[in-house]
Amino acid sequence: MPEKTEIIRHRRISKILLATLVAVLSWTPGVGAIETIARQAILMDATTNTILFAKDASTEMIPASMTKMMTAHLVFEHLRDGRLSLDDTFIVSENAWRKGGAKSGSSTMFLEPRSRVRVEDLLRGIIIQSGNDACIVIAEGLGGSESAFAEEMTRRARALGLSKTTFKNTTGWPEEGHISTAHDLAILAKHTLQTFPEFLHFYSEKSFTYNGIKQGNRNPLLYRDPTVDGLKTGHTNESGYGLTASAKRGDRRLILVVNGLTSTKKRSRESGRLLEWGFREFNNYDLFKAGEKVTDADVWLGQEATVPLLIKEELLITIPRKSRRGMKAKVTYQSPVPAPITAGTNIATLTIEAPNMKTRIIPLVAGADVERLGLRGHLGEALKYILWGSSS
Repeated sequence: MPEKTEIIRHRRISKILLATLVAVLSWTPGVGAIETIARQAILMDATTNTILFAKDASTEMIPASMTKMMTAHLVFEHLRDGRLSLDDTFIVSENAWRKGGAKSGSSTMFLEPRSRVRVEDLLRGIIIQSGNDACIVIAEGLGGSESAFAEEMTRRARALGLSKTTFKNTTGWPEEGHISTAHDLAILAKHTLQTFPEFLHFYSEKSFTYNGIKQGNRNPLLYRDPTVDGLKTGHTNESGYGLTASAKRGDRRLILVVNGLTSTKKRSRESGRLLEWGFREFNNYDLFKAGEKVTDADVWLGQEATVPLLIKEELLITIPRKSRRGMKAKVTYQSPVPAPITAGTNIATLTIEAPNMKTRIIPLVAGADVERLGLRGHLGEALKYILWGSSS
């Protein structure tokens, strides 16, 4: 049977849909793509996993206090599984007080040695105040020691797909072999956002007072953009200033990771600028629902003249707004499709192309069973084909 290529036209798909039809989950940056002074950066749509921008995103880097996202992540898992409650308490050891307290010169929650602290307060100390002492208390309470808990963090990172991340401690304090990437941190952020919505309010709280000392959240975007709801800053002399941020506008959520900036001011400016660019230049388009018909295919020697072609999974894409022009969508199949046909069988493909886009080919399946004609119908269809060169 000859191969048939059918350009999808608006009589079958709405004109608006045709204008936006491009089944591409990764965008190819073209001329005019944004730049950044960050050493590493990634901007990702959290729903479609589309990378809108990346700069050395898979290069190993020091995550600094962005490490604490994984520390909190394991606490969230314990809370979700019922192994821990927000009202449980842990004792502040001398080790936690000395290594993570004010005397160490590090970020601190100002915990008192030998005191008992609620898990809920420790979470706020980790997330809002970036308290190293709070991280060590949690690690010792749940893992027995900080090093053991850090090993568990690494195992969990691998399970989540953070292939280039290794944790040597819970705080992000400089240590040989303590590394991650911007891409890995974006994956961690997405998993946290999607898995633990009941705990995300901790990341958007702007201040926390403990032991009579009020400290503000270090995420600068929380104070200038009401759509930002997380997540964590980081800084060491070697890593520079970093930020993992998330923002939700309407049905869209973007995740941003920047690192290697030289000041808090530049961190604030660059992160805000990149998020604004992502929301402004891109949009999400829901092209097909799961199981929706794309078009019909001609059938040869079947009890039905055509069979519907369905797309199996929802097709939601992120594309540059300006790429809505010049897009092409076509369905290809061996025409006519010989009966019998079993519903769910792959019998066609949907190919979608657009400027600066990676072409994607999506399988289409038969939407119904089509039985083969009996002898009398078979002879009739053969006669039609002889007379008119068509079976329909």
